[in-house]
Amino acid sequence: MSEKLKQCREQIDGLDDELMRLVNQRAALAQKIGHLKEDGVVLRPEREAQVLRRLQDANPGPLSNAAIAALFTEVMSQCRALEAPLSVAYLGPEGTFTEAAALKRFGSAVEGQSCATIDDVFRAVESGAVQYGVVPVENSTEGAIGRTLDLLLQSTLQVCGEVMLAIHQCLLSKQCELSTIQTVYSHPQSLGQCQGWLNVNLPHAARIAVASNAEAARLAAGHPNSAAIAGVQAAGHFGLNVCVENIEDDARNTTRFLVLGKQQVAASGNDKTSMVLSASNRPGAVHDLLTSLAKHGVSMTKFESRPSRSGLWEYVFYVDIEGHQSDTHVAKALAELKQAAAFMKILGSYPVAV
Repeated sequence: MSEKLKQCREQIDGLDDELMRLVNQRAALAQKIGHLKEDGVVLRPEREAQVLRRLQDANPGPLSNAAIAALFTEVMSQCRALEAPLSVAYLGPEGTFTEAAALKRFGSAVEGQSCATIDDVFRAVESGAVQYGVVPVENSTEGAIGRTLDLLLQSTLQVCGEVMLAIHQCLLSKQCELSTIQTVYSHPQSLGQCQGWLNVNLPHAARIAVASNAEAARLAAGHPNSAAIAGVQAAGHFGLNVCVENIEDDARNTTRFLVLGKQQVAASGNDKTSMVLSASNRPGAVHDLLTSLAKHGVSMTKFESRPSRSGLWEYVFYVDIEGHQSDTHVAKALAELKQAAAFMKILGSYPVAV
């Protein structure tokens, strides 16, 4: 071993010792804060978002901001667990992108509960069986997840946060000779995200839609001449080979997930507010809704219409705006919007995904 290499490794050892001391010092302070809290709430989404933003703004490199966020999310997860363990439900089974989104948001020091359906995630949080839930709400390629939108309208839960996850689909199988694959299992959204690749490379294979990509991987593991479209993490869970990576048609393919809970989140300084509205049945009613936002300088980042369950050809509108509902200009806009709308429900204000 060269002397320079030895010196570098000794420096790393010294830094590791210092990092361990500092991380434990941070953990002790987190424990102290836990004892000082009067409300007993362990998770403060606004505070964690502020911490990550501040660190990213101060990051000199060479680690990327994404790496810094992942590193300190895990530090906060471990420190948070010293106060009390968090329980989080997600659309399962293990190996789904929703589980990956839950880990990205909460870190590994949580008690995860896999749920078979989006409805089950909502029920788990509503019943108090878990403290938080993570569900997909929209994909950049395939659009909104209708069931999540419907349940948001019905549920009393609050949106406490969002997670943006880059989705890279893989073809998984026991054997990777494409000419022998007769069936491809996947979630309908993933089949849609990869239809161009499938048309070119597996044009004659039957496409079978299933409840989740992890379920697709389980089926592919048990059926010869079949494959699954899923994330790379599913391969290890079910003993499959990663035959082809990144088969999504759009390299920017991203899914947005929502964090559900029972708490109202305070302002973090860079927030988003989600709501659902319906307009009166009169000319210009939808225009009046948007005018209330524009008048107070509130930017809209999403406007999604969906058929209402209350009547034929009636619609509700899912709207995301920039800012927290407690911000003065947002509060004024929402007050006017409530007067203009036939129905209005604020789903929650929460930090923009870091």
